[in-house]
Amino acid sequence: MPRRLVAGLAALSFAAVAVPSPATAESTKNARPALTKPLAGAAATPARSGLPASNFPLGQPGKAAQKQKAVAKGIDLFTVVHGKPTDGYTVSVLMSGKDYGTREQAETAAQAVQAAGLPAGIQEFTRPAVADFPANVSYMVRVGMWKLDERSEAEKIVKQLGGSGVKAKVDFLGDDGFQTTGPWDMRVLTIDPRAFTGSYRASIGTSVAKRETTSSMAKKAGAVAAVNGGFFNIHTAKNLRGEPVGISVVNGRLLSEAVLGRSALILKGHSARISEVATTVTATSADGEKMVVNGVNRVAAPDELVLYTEEFGEKTPADEGAEAVLDAKGQVLELRPAGGKVAAGTSVLHGTGIMADWIWSHAWESWSLKITTKVTDMRSGKSVPLTPETNIIGGGVGLVRNGREHVTAQADGHANVNMILRRHPRTLAGVTKSGQLILAVVDGRKPGVTVGASMVEAAHLMLWLGARQAINLDGGGSSAMVVKGKVVNHPSDGSERGVGDALLLVP
Repeated sequence: MPRRLVAGLAALSFAAVAVPSPATAESTKNARPALTKPLAGAAATPARSGLPASNFPLGQPGKAAQKQKAVAKGIDLFTVVHGKPTDGYTVSVLMSGKDYGTREQAETAAQAVQAAGLPAGIQEFTRPAVADFPANVSYMVRVGMWKLDERSEAEKIVKQLGGSGVKAKVDFLGDDGFQTTGPWDMRVLTIDPRAFTGSYRASIGTSVAKRETTSSMAKKAGAVAAVNGGFFNIHTAKNLRGEPVGISVVNGRLLSEAVLGRSALILKGHSARISEVATTVTATSADGEKMVVNGVNRVAAPDELVLYTEEFGEKTPADEGAEAVLDAKGQVLELRPAGGKVAAGTSVLHGTGIMADWIWSHAWESWSLKITTKVTDMRSGKSVPLTPETNIIGGGVGLVRNGREHVTAQADGHANVNMILRRHPRTLAGVTKSGQLILAVVDGRKPGVTVGASMVEAAHLMLWLGARQAINLDGGGSSAMVVKGKVVNHPSDGSERGVGDALLLVP
């Protein structure tokens, strides 16, 4: 459904509100976009060599330009480019800190713009429904339109509005998530497990707590290629911000617990599959008392037990809790107040509030404290064996399930306009019916060069590439693809960002 201008203080066409430098007719048309049309049916059939021969699934119909390069036996790298720039800039008025709101909020904001001496357009748009979250109608207030090379004119309007107490920002129309001509610039790695003789591995870098670039992790492991992994926690203490948000298993060791029901990429050797997972961690004292461990390698909330492994890489939080230091066999080496190192060959069970009392009562020195960890595949209901070959990376959002678009934004914690509808750089992982692994990075946030993808568009891209199951990994400035030591995409920060974990292809 196309977004449309609705009556606020006056009925206006979006073209009519353009101030001094109006956009071209083509830009004007594309500034009133419709949601990208969903793909019909199953994934496109791949060509005998290269990527699908069918039309690129986004933008105007046509085949994308492709370049193919062999990376290693069974691994190919593709550069895919499609579309042309026609979008320009507008000015969006902020409502309670957001660039959209209710109709009532939009009409109030439009009045403020007009009181500042400028015309305002109110635009209605629909955030599309996804598999687990219904559609919703919202409203934007926008002032003017400018061509791609006229951003400075839009910035003047923002400054003028600011002088009248109206908060606003410059917006590139290609970021909206509505109909666009692009362009798109993406990199795709295809890995054929019948030919690739190496293995898929996860890496958290130097430690769980520390962030590290994908290229650094790839270099240390001798990986021939790599992409960034899942989301990491930017809302914790600065020295802990490499912590994965969701499950992380590296070489069979659980380093971060799952968020129940969220998607994950499960790797073993050179096989890959996608499912939703759950984790269970239990502490059993020598006196038979059992207690659920709430988390792994993260800051504890009140009245929680958290397990810190030697991979944590920082002192445990000094939060007035209690800690039991365990050796590799689970013997209690020391009881101590919270806030200490996790030495090599040990782990630390950390309790806050009533869980600190539990540690003092059931983890006496020289006693044993057995820690058991379990990962469950929620689709099959079976346990995932945590062998040294097992690696699991948490996904940001499920995109494709059983060959159909299936975006699980709510279950994966991203049910909002910015994450579902807006375009961003994306790192995507998918598995075909034959077991081929597909890794894609869609560059974005580069007006006139590449627009990125919404989550729905990301699902369409993975279907086009032949994925039967697919997930969204971390994106934005984190999106990076490394091949033979070189970053082959164009990270939107301008340089490669440190991330929480990475997926490595090791020969």
